[in-house]
Amino acid sequence: MSVMSIEKIVEQALQDGYLTPAMEAEVGRICDSASELSINEYKALDRLMVSLLSGDVVAVPRKQFINVMEELVLTEAISRVAEIEATSESSLDVGDIAAYALNRLPPLYATTEEGANYQRQRARAELEELIAQQVGEAIARNLDRPNDDRTPVGTKNTGNEVLRQVSTLLQVYAPHFEQKSEY
Repeated sequence: MSVMSIEKIVEQALQDGYLTPAMEAEVGRICDSASELSINEYKALDRLMVSLLSGDVVAVPRKQFINVMEELVLTEAISRVAEIEATSESSLDVGDIAAYALNRLPPLYATTEEGANYQRQRARAELEELIAQQVGEAIARNLDRPNDDRTPVGTKNTGNEVLRQVSTLLQVYAPHFEQKSEY
């Protein structure tokens, strides 16, 4: 989420009917960093509170589950891409490779750390070869047909967007991760 004002965040929440965790975090960051809020910011926060209490806006909880397959595929893809990029002039997109492989693999959802550990063990025992095969096929496809001319999902792939994606991954896989600096 790009840096937005409290007023814009509230406007978006009222329009969508949802307050996402990212929107909530941004409002919190603005409130924490501001020495004093403007009257318009207070009015916007008041509108948001009334909308939340009335149910016109619903606060979406943080992700309460993970897909362990994403973690396993990303780990495999990053490892393989690093090897290829270290030994050749090729440049590969880890996101494209992971998405291609994930679309061909079963999801492994978990809601607890114990469940996630079980899914990891199960994947190592039953799916390790299939994961490696699908990541390999994704890499081959990416080398044959790079997606340089397509626009990535969401926004342009700028340095800030990469930081945002890494931050999102950390929030998913390390829920207690706290961002220390702005981008």
